[in-house]
Amino acid sequence: MTVPCEGQDLVAATAIFGDRLPLAQRYVEHLATTGIERGLIGPRGVPRLWARHVLNCAAVQEYIAEGASVADVGSGAGLPGLCLAIARPDLSITLIEPLERRVIWLHEVVEDLGLENVKILRSRAEQAVGQVEADVVTARAVSALVGLVDITLPILRGTGELLALKGRSAREEIKKAKKKLNRFGARETEILTAGEGLLDEPTTVVRVTL
Repeated sequence: MTVPCEGQDLVAATAIFGDRLPLAQRYVEHLATTGIERGLIGPRGVPRLWARHVLNCAAVQEYIAEGASVADVGSGAGLPGLCLAIARPDLSITLIEPLERRVIWLHEVVEDLGLENVKILRSRAEQAVGQVEADVVTARAVSALVGLVDITLPILRGTGELLALKGRSAREEIKKAKKKLNRFGARETEILTAGEGLLDEPTTVVRVTL
């Protein structure tokens, strides 16, 4: 199934993916077909796959340094991990996902797209500590920040950044997680906006720096 990328979405996709836009389009086709068939994406989300999912995730690349290693926790349908891998071939990305059916799908997509900068680890985030080295940990729709810090910050081994894609509750989530953030030695916690001027709805990101 072809999901058109038009108007402002096409402007944003061209700016973010550049000459790798055909790869992003092929990824969206996977989401709209086998992704739905296997329950990774809801069918009602198809019309907004570009805006709500792919561009929303890929925009976060602006906050990741050149050549960084990234661990994407709870990858599911590759959001945001595969979006980042397509947009930024310089990044080394490990997708961490515990459910076998999702891992199988991720392997199929990565192979089809020929993404050489992606590794896939079937594991819970807690068990991935020590198996993955990362400068940055990403997470989207995994849990509230107060629970997320427990399963993401240990992967960084004391230095690096967590980029958590959040919504309107970001400020409140930071308040609730403050004690835990202090316990982990977080130097700074801030709310950022990705895709400003490109996306109709810029992405809200909570960045925790150790």
